[in-house]
Parts: sequence; structure tokens; C-alpha cells
Amino acid sequence: MILSPSELILNPDGSIYHLQLLPHEIAQDIITVGDPDRIDRVIQGFDNIEFDRRCREFRTVTGHFNNKRLTVISTGIGTDNIDIVFNELDALANIDFDQRKPKTTHTSLRFYRIGTSGCLQSSIPVDSLLISRYAIGLGGLAHYYAYESTSKEDALTKEFEQVWPIKKIAPYASSASPKLIQKFEEAASFLQGITLTAPGFYGPQGRNIRGKTRIPSFDILSRFSWDEYQLTNLEMETAGIYLLANQLGHEAISCNALLANRANGEFSTNPRATVEKLIERVLQAI
Repeated sequence: MILSPSELILNPDGSIYHLQLLPHEIAQDIITVGDPDRIDRVIQGFDNIEFDRRCREFRTVTGHFNNKRLTVISTGIGTDNIDIVFNELDALANIDFDQRKPKTTHTSLRFYRIGTSGCLQSSIPVDSLLISRYAIGLGGLAHYYAYESTSKEDALTKEFEQVWPIKKIAPYASSASPKLIQKFEEAASFLQGITLTAPGFYGPQGRNIRGKTRIPSFDILSRFSWDEYQLTNLEMETAGIYLLANQLGHEAISCNALLANRANGEFSTNPRATVEKLIERVLQAI
């Protein structure tokens, strides 16, 4: 299969279109963050930096931490950006740019999301750290891919559909990498739960500022549980990360700093310290 110039878009220097990266410039272990400025906080303890490149909201730094090669990349906000970042990183690892076709040997990347999130459970304190065991997407990304969901993901989707109030929106479920879940359980202490991935920050997350939302309340959703895990938090990337990682043959785990508690109306008094603690825990686990 030869990929045409309109499908695999390369820049004049041979780099991938949006990220402006060459294949040798990414590591097999990749940390994703939303905010480009958060990268500085992740790399402050690195042994060295190979390069630092930025295009739009996509900033990429590759270097070494404790002699391990790592790439840190900012995705911006939302699963639409995840679609760009994950497909282009996969292409860098698994497409021969000279031949414009898939390589004969597949390279599996390992993705670690360091993100912020709002908690739906009144019993979970603000500033807690959580791993998304499963994610439920409320946007449309999954419906554009021939994604072969697992029986567990199908069961979770059907169960959640019973409580989801907007029937025009079809949710989908995706899962964290079992290998990375085990790795993080052995390395550091995290809460675990089911994460809701919304396609926006205001109406899609039930925030009524001036535009009234169709989501009446998260009270019913916050009582949802499945496979011994509660519906714990709400953010904007995880379901898309898990969906694309699983479809493309990669490993992914989403780690969340719970800066807000939607049930209690609380927000962290020191969000920077909480994010710093999350960064430290993730680097320790990697």
C-alpha cells in the first residue's frame, strides 16, 4: 500500500505535517500533556535535551531522564488534537517515509498522559491522583474508525447508555493498557476509576454559564459504577488516547491530577503543587 501525498502529508524537509518531526526524533516512551508550557515542568530534571520544537500548540522535546530516552509532547485540548498527534506519532514509528508505506516490523509506542481533571465523587479529595482504568468518550471520534472494541468495552458502553441522558450522542468505551496499569500499580500509589471524556469544557461538561446545557446534573452519572470502578472524573482527551492507542497497537495510560471536585464545588488552592506531584509520580513509574 503506497500512501499518496494527500494522505501522508510531509513537509519539504521530510518531517510529518503538523508535528514537524522526523522519525528518529521520537522515543518509544512518550509523555503527553495538554499545555505546551507544562513541558518545562516535566523536563526540568532531565539529564539532557536533544531538541525542542514547536508548531502551533504542538511542542515536542526529546531527551533523557535517568538515562532513559523520553519524548514529551503537548497535544493541546480535546480528542480532535489527539487524532492528529497519535496518527502522526504512529506514522513516525511505523511508516517508511521514503517508500511511503507501512514498515514490515511494527513498533509499539508507550504513551503516558499527564493531565488535569475534575472529580465527580464527593468522597474523593481535591488534589488526589488517579489512573483512568477505563474511559467513556462522549464525542464522535470513535465513530470515524473501524475500532474493534473488546467485550468488556462493549459491556461498559451498554451499561453507561442506560444512565446517559442525551440519546442523540452515542458514547463509546476504551481501556488503558493492562501492562502499564500493572507497571504503575507496582511503582506508585494512585486511585483508579472510570473517566468521562467530553468534547468541550462548558456545555459538554454540564457547566451553565450563559449557554444552557442539556445535561441536567451529574448526580445520576456520579452514582454509576462498573467492574468495581466508579465513574470518577471528567476531562477531554483520555477516551481518544485509549481508542487510538489500542487500534494502532500501542500502550497507553492516563494519569490525572484532580484539581476540581464538581460534586462539592471545590477547586484546588495549590494546583501547581498537585501537578508537580503527578509529574514526579509518573516519571518514577516510567
